[in-house]
Amino acid sequence: MVNQGVALIITVIQIIQVPNLKVGTVLLSCAFLYDIFWVFISKRMFHESVMIMVARGDKSGEDGIPMLLKIPRMFDPWGGYSIIGFGDIILPGLLVAFSLRYDWLSNKSLREGYFLWTMIAYGLGLLITYVALNLMDGHGQPALLYIVPFTLGRFFLTSRGVKFLI
Repeated sequence: MVNQGVALIITVIQIIQVPNLKVGTVLLSCAFLYDIFWVFISKRMFHESVMIMVARGDKSGEDGIPMLLKIPRMFDPWGGYSIIGFGDIILPGLLVAFSLRYDWLSNKSLREGYFLWTMIAYGLGLLITYVALNLMDGHGQPALLYIVPFTLGRFFLTSRGVKFLI
């Protein structure tokens, strides 16, 4: 099941292309707000976080929806796992793929281009997500809350301006 999920993620990132940074910024910003709403704000409205409830599945013991990856926790003596939704991988992945295409088209080297720095920022955002998850004692965290500011922020810092918005 994990292999099929990873294959789906790779296929979507290969097929869908962000045409410019303006579209990528709007897409990630909307996903950022969506993630925050369904993890934190829905908890106040429905007395339980809808996103976490759906991700964990109902009380029947089923695995829940097949739109997430289960990642085993390191050093967990009980064999627990963390989950990450496909959207938390695909949406920032579209920005990373855009940065790679831009670097190829503008003949930028790896060090002076955007791809490497956007990938590093995505990795740092993911790392901070897991740190926050552990600090919050396993209470669900919206991954895009951490990943989006890291990836978009690093992209804009690397570009030193907003020339890509046009």
